[in-house]
Amino acid sequence: MNAVVEVLKSEGVDVAFGCPGAAILPLYKAMEELGGIEHLVVRHEEGATHMADGWARTNGRVGLAIGTSGPAGTNMITGLYTAFADSIPIICVTGQAASTKLHQEAFQAVDIVEIAKPVTKWAVQVKEAAQAPWIFREAFRIARSGRPGPVLIDIPVDIAKQVIEYDPSIDVPLPVAAVEPHLPRVERALDLLLAAERPLLLSGGGVVIADASAELVELAELLQVPVQVTLMGKGSIDENHPLFSGMTGIQTSQRYGNASFLESDLVLALGARFGDRHTGTLDVYRGERTFIHVDIEPTQLGRVFEPDLGIVSDTKLFLRAMLDLAKARGINREPGAWPARVAELRRTLTRREDFDDIPVKAPRVYKEINDFFDEDTYFVTAIGLYQIWGGQHQKAFKPRRYQVCGQAGPLGWEIPAAIGVKKAVPDAQVVGVVGDYGFQYLVEELAVAAQYDVPFVLIMLNNEYLGLIRQASLPYEMNYQVDIHFDEYGTDNVKIMEAYGCAGVRVFDPAEIRPSLEWATKEAARTSRPVLVEVMIEREANTPHGLSINAVREFEPLPAEV
Repeated sequence: MNAVVEVLKSEGVDVAFGCPGAAILPLYKAMEELGGIEHLVVRHEEGATHMADGWARTNGRVGLAIGTSGPAGTNMITGLYTAFADSIPIICVTGQAASTKLHQEAFQAVDIVEIAKPVTKWAVQVKEAAQAPWIFREAFRIARSGRPGPVLIDIPVDIAKQVIEYDPSIDVPLPVAAVEPHLPRVERALDLLLAAERPLLLSGGGVVIADASAELVELAELLQVPVQVTLMGKGSIDENHPLFSGMTGIQTSQRYGNASFLESDLVLALGARFGDRHTGTLDVYRGERTFIHVDIEPTQLGRVFEPDLGIVSDTKLFLRAMLDLAKARGINREPGAWPARVAELRRTLTRREDFDDIPVKAPRVYKEINDFFDEDTYFVTAIGLYQIWGGQHQKAFKPRRYQVCGQAGPLGWEIPAAIGVKKAVPDAQVVGVVGDYGFQYLVEELAVAAQYDVPFVLIMLNNEYLGLIRQASLPYEMNYQVDIHFDEYGTDNVKIMEAYGCAGVRVFDPAEIRPSLEWATKEAARTSRPVLVEVMIEREANTPHGLSINAVREFEPLPAEV
């Protein structure tokens, strides 16, 4: 295992998140002997995967989660699925029963490789000790290549105990092939873009992953084309930029985003997968507009609908090629009627956030978040009504600062992800926006943050409901088994924080939100531990939503109607 640790360090791993067990102890012994990798002992292996995930989303490197045999690996499946769905490069290493015992139903022996295959880019068991260095090198190459994603490596304990010859001075990471665009297709894309009257650039998660935000903005400014983002692409352009035109969708969207999309005649989609919550009803979304789809993964092209032009490419390399071509043609457009129209829609088709109601209305919470935290703050958020409100109301200004588990949507993601983000950028301000139900899924990871002095702020929107499922129950005309209220205010989340050596405060009045955020920020810095601001919101509020992007129902009064 000493060879494995040397490989891990040379691949950029300086922190690991894991839980030791008997079958993985040889790896822990090697980490102890060699040093160089900080380790945080998690309270649940799923938490380890989400920590590695948050760490990787933040610095773009390959995260590492470690577990032992049996249930440790099965506990990691949700985290592998989350990373797989959102294209996040992590490696999960599991211990395994002795290879001679795998056919005998040995204690905690499970075929984790077969279990993990559907949610990984590669799942492999080390059969020969001498192959371990290459397997780990290949794992890092696969995790980084093309559309990034997770890998699982399973190591039987008898294999892990073997000593092999290995010289780290003559070993290096395997090369990752660049996926460059075919230039004639770039030319065709530019021609289509220039011929359109009302084009949009659609920036997906692939732009963030490729660190292509600067190229995206440069192209938008050069051609004067408005830019929309998907939920995973949020932060790839400053939302205060004049060319920002919001987000289209049937849930996480803005009114002006849907309106400008519906008026568009061409969409150049960059690293976006056309998720169903983005598109809604496909015939409305597709319409008569032309679609150009750029993605590093060939199987994404045509998966949801056939584009008019598909281009296999890394988004950064495509944008650079497009910029070079446009500049070679001498193109440098002045602002025209279409950007002005998008700006008008952005100014007029808004939603209210200035509510003073008690109980608190959720949009007011996001107004306070936008007003208080600066553009360098890192946010993590997961799944629920608060994710939808966040997509609609919270602003993002820089890439990798707004992190959300987009496609898998596991409850409980935020606390471990926040730990991963903070370990990746120790000096950063990190904030997790959570719901009251999902908060308790991996709440035990607060102990990790307390033990290792990992401070961050948690903002909870508490409606004492499974709010998103209550909302989804509306067409069924039921409100069944989604209310989790008991006693006066249900679970005392402030006391939960205190049980883990952390602090918190419960807020009822919108006027109390800003002072509470100020206190929490200072308290987290003072104690080097997480601090909670729990906001009691309207219990049965609904987010704007619908089945089609032209038929999103609003549940609150709009600014023009007040």
